[in-house]
Amino acid sequence: MAAGRTYTPIARTTLSTASSTVTFSSISGSYTDLVLVVNSRNAATATCWVTLNSDSGSNYSNTILEGNGSTSVSARQSNQTRGYTTYNSGPVSTNFSFNQIINFMNYSNTTTYKTFLSRANEASRATETLVTLWRSTAAITSIVYESNSNFQAGSTFTLYGIAAA
Repeated sequence: MAAGRTYTPIARTTLSTASSTVTFSSISGSYTDLVLVVNSRNAATATCWVTLNSDSGSNYSNTILEGNGSTSVSARQSNQTRGYTTYNSGPVSTNFSFNQIINFMNYSNTTTYKTFLSRANEASRATETLVTLWRSTAAITSIVYESNSNFQAGSTFTLYGIAAA
């Protein structure tokens, strides 16, 4: 039997004007995992993060790994009010050179804490991987993706649902 579609597009936002926030809400619980794909241009060097289900309590822990071929950096943060997806990264550029994939594993399970993995390509600056633990057993029903610098017009944000195998 042939396998069905694995990635199902749930929502897509293309910015018509600059914005520092993109929101995905009313996320269905009918998938096992979510993937957010970002292709953007930032107004300045940026830190990006997500807030899940409007939870801004100290319920997030982040591990950050970054390298550029010459140097590497790692850091660990506990009891944060949001989950970081990049940390002082997103390049200032005239093209859309900031690409990011964020995997939200087991997002609809209501018996486990949620983990998400973010991988970012920052053009000529560095490659970055972050893993975040959200200490909540709630199913993820909304994702607010933000930056401390505006995403420029034309930036795209696509949320996919991953069907159970």
